[in-house]
Amino acid sequence: MNKRTLISAAATSLMSLAMFSSPVMAQDNMAKEKCFGIAKAGQNDCASITGVHSCAGQSKVDSDKGEWKYVAKGSCEKVGGLSLDQVKAAAKKG
Repeated sequence: MNKRTLISAAATSLMSLAMFSSPVMAQDNMAKEKCFGIAKAGQNDCASITGVHSCAGQSKVDSDKGEWKYVAKGSCEKVGGLSLDQVKAAAKKG
């Protein structure tokens, strides 16, 4: 097998793998929701809603209402968390 054929086969394999894995990842995210106020310090999944930081793992206190984690869809309220709409409504009230 020459180099060109080998490189072509490898590239085709990688593109096929990417195409098959993308729907699974999208489907996985659809089965989850952001749940605010349940993350332990340093265990948030991404940026703070208040803009204090912009990355995962940077929360400073437990159960900060501006921090969130992904949970299974429909389970946020069961674990004592808040939805994004609830957090925004609470912020408006003061």
